[in-house]
Order: sequence, then structure tokens, then C-alpha cells
Amino acid sequence: MKPSATWLLAEDYAGLYAQAVGLAEAAGLPAEQRVLRPRGIWRHIAASLWPAPLAVAGPAVAPPLPELLIGAGGKAAAVVAALHRRVRGAIIQHPRMDPRRFDLIFAARHDELTGPNVIVTRTALHRATPARLAEAAPVWAPHFAALPRPLVAVLVGGANGRYRLDAPVGAALAARLAGMMRQDRTGLVLTPSRRTDPAVTQVLRDTLGPLGAWVWDGTGPNPYFGMLALADAIVVTVDSVSMISEAVATAAPVMVADLPGRSRRGSTFLRGLIEEGRVRPYQGRLDLWPVAPLDDTAAAAAEMCRRFGY
Repeated sequence: MKPSATWLLAEDYAGLYAQAVGLAEAAGLPAEQRVLRPRGIWRHIAASLWPAPLAVAGPAVAPPLPELLIGAGGKAAAVVAALHRRVRGAIIQHPRMDPRRFDLIFAARHDELTGPNVIVTRTALHRATPARLAEAAPVWAPHFAALPRPLVAVLVGGANGRYRLDAPVGAALAARLAGMMRQDRTGLVLTPSRRTDPAVTQVLRDTLGPLGAWVWDGTGPNPYFGMLALADAIVVTVDSVSMISEAVATAAPVMVADLPGRSRRGSTFLRGLIEEGRVRPYQGRLDLWPVAPLDDTAAAAAEMCRRFGY
């Protein structure tokens, strides 16, 4: 029996919701998205220090409660844990608290968490399924038909607490991409993310547009899945585990563009994919090698359904 109601709880970050939605879709569970907006000063304080997580969460967890609650991220973990004895709860990402407070935890390999209630995946969960890519390909093929082949899709993230991506760094990345377009005669399609500094987007557009690159301006339908589906190769900035995870779910080789900064967990994540031959560092030139799609989302969803009896 499927749960009578399922909530997906996360802060309003695309990367977090993509994981929760991808898991629910793969499990065949209709779900309602609940946006977690911590009240007042608590949004700036680690969730493990919240004295009353349900009060902090406010309307996001207003009853009636669902049968299944799937949270994503550390702040959602505090809320899921607080409801542990009232609803069945699963959390995506390392919860940074006692794992016994959750019925199920989905932890990526680089989270370095194991246990009887932990499902370990090689990448982040996501929505880049073969069916969704196959659906997007014919929609976007006419938009990219005039571009040279091989076609390189570039996925650009943004600065965070570990990596820097400002205008000067963006200019350096643009120069490397421009060099690849000239030397390897590639076509190029590029999308910024919601986290990309507008100054970075502008320098990328100013540098690559005159060379014939297609740079999404943020209006109209989102080309993201079409880019993934049609690319002969993908370049993605190192800051986003989610985008790298979606990229390696395709049949295209993936090159990761480094940025100033450092992340121990991010380095562990990349090292695993490099050792498996699924990604390589981006060196400013087109690099093509045989790969196979890597995606653990469907298997993780099937295991959740098996354990919960759905």
C-alpha cells in the first residue's frame, strides 16, 4: 500500500528539492512540496541547536500530518527528527544528528555515514531520468540544430561557503571555454543556475556569445534537461554536487571545472567519480572517452519502497 499522503520538506533551494522530488518520482509516490522557512533568528542558527523545531518550522508542518515525510538538508532533518514518533520519516543527506531519530537516511558516499537505516548512493539523488531526457531531446534539438558538433553543455553554479565564483573567476572560465570552442571547433550551450552571480553570467555571455555559443537568458522554458540529453560532452563547475550528479546520469563524458576554494567532502565525491572513470578535470580542451550513465536514484527509491512495504 502506498502512503495516504507524502510531504517533501526542504528549504527553498533547487538542489535540495531536486533530490526529494527525484526520490518521490522514482518511487511512484505523489507528494506535496512543503517549503521550510525557519522563523526569525533561527534561520541563521544550526538546526541541531533549535530548541523547538516544529515551532521554528511553523506553517510548513501545519497538520494534518502526512503518513510519510521526506526531508532534504540539515534544517529539514531537525523537523523530521522532531516528528519521528508521529510520522514515518526519511531524510536526504547526512542529518548531522543521531541517525536513530530517522526511519531511513539517504546518504551519498562522500557523507561517510553507514548504518542499518542508511541507504548509501554514489551521487546525489535527482530527476535526470532516461525517460525525462528522452522527452526533452526532441523539444530542444531544433534550438541547438545550427550549432557545431561536438556539442558541449556547460552547467555553471555559483559561489558558496567553500568555492568562489565571482566576475574574475568567471572571466577565467569564459576564456578557457572560448579556447576550447576555437581549438576544438565545438558548439556550446550554457546555462547559469539560480546561484550564479549576474556579473558572471554577463562575462560568460559577452565572451562566448560572439563565438556562437547559446547562453540561456533565464526566460522561457528551462533548457536544462534538453542540454543534458543532447550534449556530446558536459562541463560543470565543481561547486555543485547536484549538477555533477545529474550530468553523470547521462551518456556524455563529464569534465569538472575547478574553482578557487576547497571542500573535503566535495573532493571525496569527485575522487570516487574520477577513480570510476566517470569524470575528469576540465583542462580547457574537449575530452571524449567512453562512459556509461551512473545513477542510483531508482535503486534507492526501490529500496525505500521495499523497506516501507510500498
